[in-house]
Amino acid sequence: MLAKLWSRVEQAERRFRRSWGKDITSPSGRRWARLHYHLFDHAFLRVLWTNFWPVAPGVWRSNQPTHARFEKYAQMGIKTVVNLRGEDKHAHYLFEKESCEALGLTLVNAKLWAREAAPRSRIVDVIEAIRAAERPLMFHCKSGADRAGFVAAMYQLVFDGQPVEVARKQLGLKYIHLDFTKTGVQDYVLDVYEARLTQGDIGFEQWIRTEYKAKHLQYGWDNSRPALETAKVMIQ
Repeated sequence: MLAKLWSRVEQAERRFRRSWGKDITSPSGRRWARLHYHLFDHAFLRVLWTNFWPVAPGVWRSNQPTHARFEKYAQMGIKTVVNLRGEDKHAHYLFEKESCEALGLTLVNAKLWAREAAPRSRIVDVIEAIRAAERPLMFHCKSGADRAGFVAAMYQLVFDGQPVEVARKQLGLKYIHLDFTKTGVQDYVLDVYEARLTQGDIGFEQWIRTEYKAKHLQYGWDNSRPALETAKVMIQ
């Protein structure tokens, strides 16, 4: 009974949250959108807390930047912003798009999820977006911990040729990534790839493009399957 009641409360809160904060074209709309941005997207936390770190020369990771931070990044010479949250109708995206346009930054949208294994096509989209992007570049999610951590690890694997044990350091407490929560599925992707390497050499990008199956990986994570078992299932 209590579970059903709580579920209804959560659904009502979600409907309310998504019912406004979609207009930044009028003074009144901007005020409400800014409230939505700070209240529901927790932008007030990210005014000073940036989670901004270098990944490789000319490449940085971050949480969702504010306009003032976009100004700073433009002054640093950053040319491209890869938004791992994807295009959206709400304030956080509308303000980001506005900031990038005003500052001459190229905004690229490539959506991933923090608590789910992303489909192969989505991961490939991120790889191709980064490969095509003008550098210097930065990529971000909401908190800069999970999606940004996975992409930072993937960058080091695909573009820098780093081993898994080095790349996985991009997913850690330093970045407020908690592997014991649902976001631990990001670590599990690397675990399964590392286990796959025991069966024969294969590059991370090739593995993603030819063997990776999000449903199998998510099932393995949800059911605490050994990484090697999931890797073998995906080879079949």
